Amino acid sequence: MRPQFEHVTVPGGASWALLWRELPVLPFEWHYHPEYELTFTVNARGQRYVGDHFADFDDGDLVLVGPNLPHTWSSNTPLDGSRPMLAVVVWFTRAWVDKLVDGMPELQPLRLLASHAAQGLAFSPAVAARVRPLLLSLNELSAARRIPVLLDALLQLSADSHAQTLAALAATPAQDSSRDRLARILERLHSHFAEPLSVAALAGHAALSVGAFHRFFKRHTGKTVLEYQAQLRIGHACQLLIQTAKPVGVIASEAGWNNLAHFNRQFLAAKGITPKAFRAQYTR
Repeated sequence: MRPQFEHVTVPGGASWALLWRELPVLPFEWHYHPEYELTFTVNARGQRYVGDHFADFDDGDLVLVGPNLPHTWSSNTPLDGSRPMLAVVVWFTRAWVDKLVDGMPELQPLRLLASHAAQGLAFSPAVAARVRPLLLSLNELSAARRIPVLLDALLQLSADSHAQTLAALAATPAQDSSRDRLARILERLHSHFAEPLSVAALAGHAALSVGAFHRFFKRHTGKTVLEYQAQLRIGHACQLLIQTAKPVGVIASEAGWNNLAHFNRQFLAAKGITPKAFRAQYTR
């Protein structure tokens, strides 16, 4: 599947856009746009895709995505079932940053932040926690009062020396065949991760030989396809352990494991804790 172009609308009388998105699930919507996107995710745990980078995310995930870089977040279950998941999304352009810095040279760190975000930046938990109240206040403020709050948050993010670069390459406006092929593979894996994996079928879906598929997938994700599938399954199992009272054996089966002992070993290797101990952390 090609990443879909998203048209971002800036409201009249504003220079940037805010989206306050409350949802029961975060759907897999692989898309891109020419604006920068700052996304802060609350009450959700799942998988995050930015360019060729894939990782689990948790409550408080804060990422700045560069222009035309395909991205999506995906989660099926909120951490607190009594509240919806929340994505606080801020969109702005490079021209917006440049105008600010040209008029107020003291804001030069914003230009550096924008340059570093071309490949996507995931901010450290400590810095994300510091700007959390700022981002959560935006929806209650008038358009004029939002500006200093957003600038405060962006300046703090620009000083985050532990921010992690995500994608291997910055995006170009034209979506090349490799990116399209990777999107097709990710969509299929995400939709069928609990099913038995047929590498031959995936390779055929991507129009590659099996050998070429293995090389392509490892090059773009840094993982083998089995490792990637296991990460998806573990993430889904974590959600079920937190949000349901289902027995561990049932959860293992629903996440794709037919052998409970194998599930326990893989969960322990991935999380450093057994499934039962993991669940106990959230039920005390």
